[in-house]
Amino acid sequence: MSAYSGKENTDLEPTIDRYINQYTSLIRQKYLSTSAQHKTMDLARKTQYLTLDVISDIGFGQAFGDLANDSDMNSYIESTDAVMASMTFLLASGMLRILQWPPIARLIGPNEKSKSGFGKSMATARRLIDDRLKSETDSRTDMLAAFMRHGLTREDLFTEAWLQIIAGSETTATSIRGTMLYVISNPRVYAKLQREIDDTVAKGLAPGVVPDAVAKELVYLQAVLREGFRIRPPVTDIVPKKVPAGGDRVVVEGETVFLPGGTNVGYSVDGLNSRKDIFGEDADLFRPERWIVDESGGDIKKITEMKKTTELIFGYGKYQCLGKNIAWMEYSKAVFEVRPCYETSSRGR
Repeated sequence: MSAYSGKENTDLEPTIDRYINQYTSLIRQKYLSTSAQHKTMDLARKTQYLTLDVISDIGFGQAFGDLANDSDMNSYIESTDAVMASMTFLLASGMLRILQWPPIARLIGPNEKSKSGFGKSMATARRLIDDRLKSETDSRTDMLAAFMRHGLTREDLFTEAWLQIIAGSETTATSIRGTMLYVISNPRVYAKLQREIDDTVAKGLAPGVVPDAVAKELVYLQAVLREGFRIRPPVTDIVPKKVPAGGDRVVVEGETVFLPGGTNVGYSVDGLNSRKDIFGEDADLFRPERWIVDESGGDIKKITEMKKTTELIFGYGKYQCLGKNIAWMEYSKAVFEVRPCYETSSRGR
């Protein structure tokens, strides 16, 4: 039962806003350079702190505390980096299936008695779940409360909530930092986005953290987000789906194709999002204007096709990512708020 999309959480946007404020405050308070002192900051790492705090609060009703402590509190990020490096080797060598054999997996997998890494984070998650099981859930609207109301067992609660932490933090962080890389390194886009943000603030539409309803109406911001998402997708696996036993027929570019039962069907995320027949001859370039009808010269039908193509990254139909709305809200707010925050830093230098 992975049925949580944030709709039950009436405090979802205020929760995200709280950590966006912590995120920008951390940058301003500790990492702004001045004429007398130059400071460096790993924006990618601070962004991981943001997304982990958001998803742990949404998931468990209590953040890991990475932003407040400016630290990878449970060594989760460090462990993720090590695991991903190992996974690359195991997949390339063909050893992954062997290590997934339960007796071996239990022996070398994360241990909740560990003092750091995935094991420590898992132990923290289990403690939070056990604490919540002792209290009422009627007044709570976070992910864990929703799962509890649906009757999940203690182990199911742990599996589902932990899965959301894994799936909902690194992907959103990748989108934010990838897009910021392209914005910061592209003066034309940088200046144009800044003008839209300045105009929005001047009109009083974003007195605090920009509201989601306002961010959705900012044409250039949304174009930047979609272009960043396209050119630096947060997920690049082939997301295979198995054809039913009896086989199936699908229409591909006007031609009916038979797919044998049991066949795994996947796609190349990078390849699809670089197709020139969909995104134009300059598909290899970061150009947000392609998403704007009046500036790109494209038509609504073309842009709709582009949106459908890139949004396959979230999956489709019953396989669609249920955290899509949460991720896009966090993504929009972070890019809007960090842009002027970075600008303040630049002026300080």
